[in-house]
Amino acid sequence: MKFVVTHTSPDWDAITSVWVIKRFLPGWNESEVKFVNAGERLSNHKFDAGSTDPIEKIGDDEVIHVDTGLGPLDHHQTSDDKVCGASLSWEYVKSIIESQSDVSEKWNEKSEAILRMVKVVVDLDHFKEVFWENSSADYHDFSLFGVLEGLKLQKPNQDDYYVEFGMQSLDAVLRNFENKMWAEKEIESNGIKFETKWGKGIGFSTINDTVLKLSQKMGYMIVVRKDPRKGYVRIKARPTQEKQQIDLTLAYEKLRKIDPDATWFLHVSKKMLLNGTAKNPKMKPTSLSLEEIISVLESL
Repeated sequence: MKFVVTHTSPDWDAITSVWVIKRFLPGWNESEVKFVNAGERLSNHKFDAGSTDPIEKIGDDEVIHVDTGLGPLDHHQTSDDKVCGASLSWEYVKSIIESQSDVSEKWNEKSEAILRMVKVVVDLDHFKEVFWENSSADYHDFSLFGVLEGLKLQKPNQDDYYVEFGMQSLDAVLRNFENKMWAEKEIESNGIKFETKWGKGIGFSTINDTVLKLSQKMGYMIVVRKDPRKGYVRIKARPTQEKQQIDLTLAYEKLRKIDPDATWFLHVSKKMLLNGTAKNPKMKPTSLSLEEIISVLESL
């Protein structure tokens, strides 16, 4: 059998290390997770200090220790704050995959997303979250880091549960990172930039809805996305605290006049103008092009 061994009460470094091995190391997706006290090894098996191979033979079993056990994937023998069990595990798995075959562009993108995730885990493992912006703010407690801490209080001594929760969460985070990276490329290469009376705007013809929020975070005051498949349009204004609040009412009125057959919905906040949605197939998408919609926003 194959076993991945980490320490009890696993933190995000241990969980991410296990996730990397089970999800991406060829032949290890069905491996069983075992837990030992921090710093210890499975069955007290003696560590071969001369070995650089993380895969050990213990009896008839293959075993990989991560974030514990003194092996190649345990970082506790170094003071380097840019290294953790997850980063060592990912470097190892990546080297195995890329040595076995030519990798695709899709793999390179996934690899970059995982690396970005691992860098966050490195920071967490070295307590660098104290340097994050507004590090004591309540919203940080909604992060996976905060949720795991709450689970340990709510369900003490359930190591298998923590790992299962963590692996499912990391699957979702990876998908989100891949989507974010796609949105970053859309913003850099395909966004149509324009000016409004409130500031800079940007428009996209894309199925990736992440461009809306990411563009707002990057400082764009107005963001437009037109779905090239269904024709639906979303226009969102960046929340502001200035005296001059953004109000899309005039845009709503002009677009309804230009294309009265389309279904337009102005949110009560006046900062979100929608045309068509998958949530309501009765709504009719606009016949206007992205460029025509941008022209309306520029003219306000």
